Parts: sequence; C-alpha cells; structure tokens
Amino acid sequence: MPFLPPLPLQAIAGLSGAAACIAGAFGTHTLRAHLPPASLEAWQTAAHYQLIHSLALLYVSTLPPAAALVPGYLFTAGIGLFSGTIYGLTGLPKGHTGRKVLGPLTPLGGSFLIAGWVVLAFTKGKVRLGR
Repeated sequence: MPFLPPLPLQAIAGLSGAAACIAGAFGTHTLRAHLPPASLEAWQTAAHYQLIHSLALLYVSTLPPAAALVPGYLFTAGIGLFSGTIYGLTGLPKGHTGRKVLGPLTPLGGSFLIAGWVVLAFTKGKVRLGR
C-alpha cells in the first residue's frame, strides 16, 4: 500500500486551470502597466505552463487511483513550485532576499513536471510507491 494518500486530482486540476486563466488575464490586463516586458513574459509563461499541466493533471485524474498517484503528485508539486515561484519572482525586485529562496525552487518544479511526463510515457502511470 502506498504511503502517500490519493489526491482529489480532478478538483485540483479544475482549480489549477481556473487559477491559470485568472493569472493569465491578470498579467495581460493589470500587470502589463506595472512590470517590465521580461517579467510580464515570465508571468505569462508560468500561466501557460500551469494551464497545460492542469490539463495533464485532469487526464491523470481519469487513471485508476494506483496509477494516478505518482504522476498526480509530480504534476501537482511541479505546478506549485514552477508556476508559483515564477509568479512570486516577478513581483520581487533584483537583490531581494526572497529571490534566493524562490529562485532555486523553480527548476525543481520544472523537474517534477518533466518527471510526471516521463512516468506517464514509460509506465503508463503504473508506478507504485511503498510496498
């Protein structure tokens, strides 16, 4: 039995997709006047990746629970770490202490997203944790 509990993947996917839409619209309609172009582009990249991986998570939610566990955790953590840290970084000025905390987490989140795809590609979601 896996030592990680199942996640409510469909709900997480739906809420994450909605948040990605909100973030994209917020960036386009509100942040455009307040952020330099490079920061705005990073914000939009975060929203784009969040939306794509929310759809991937929605697909994972259709797999049997045992098959969905590992990619579900990977995509959920990846969305939070990758997109979440980029959202945070765009609002911090250069040299801010928070950049030292958030900056290293972004590639970790990206690695989780990649790992989620690899799990799906090579195991069809049949990776199991625990005994």
